[in-house]
Amino acid sequence: MREEFSEGLKQALKARDSRRTATLRAITAAIKDKDIAIRQENRGPATNEEILAIVQKMVKQREESFAIYAQAGRADLATVEKEEIDILNEFLPKGLSEEEVEAAIRAAIVATGAEGAKDMGKVIAQLKVDYPGRIDFGKASGKVRAALST
Repeated sequence: MREEFSEGLKQALKARDSRRTATLRAITAAIKDKDIAIRQENRGPATNEEILAIVQKMVKQREESFAIYAQAGRADLATVEKEEIDILNEFLPKGLSEEEVEAAIRAAIVATGAEGAKDMGKVIAQLKVDYPGRIDFGKASGKVRAALST
């Protein structure tokens, strides 16, 4: 993923795309910050999973800002946030549709042998392993709970 960001940054600089350049610089800076934090733990650089989590967090932050700006009637700032969300989403894996999420939940329940609400953690853990970055686990947890209660 690091190579994707650096290549994207080079292309943005060549194209003189200031929004894309600023967004990709923010990503690389966040990754470097994570690398520094990890170095204190005596480990190697950030893994792709950690980088994926960083980008997802950045998207979530921008979505919150977008909602606030849109509610306040600041279309100019909302547009900037929306553009950054679109740029960040280019680097994230394609999310699953509602039907695919439900099928993944059923498969995870079978794979883990989950039988009730007490096994919800096992199912969520299995989904995180099988579909990293492709499922919104905040929304999926309710579906898992509902599937386990039937």
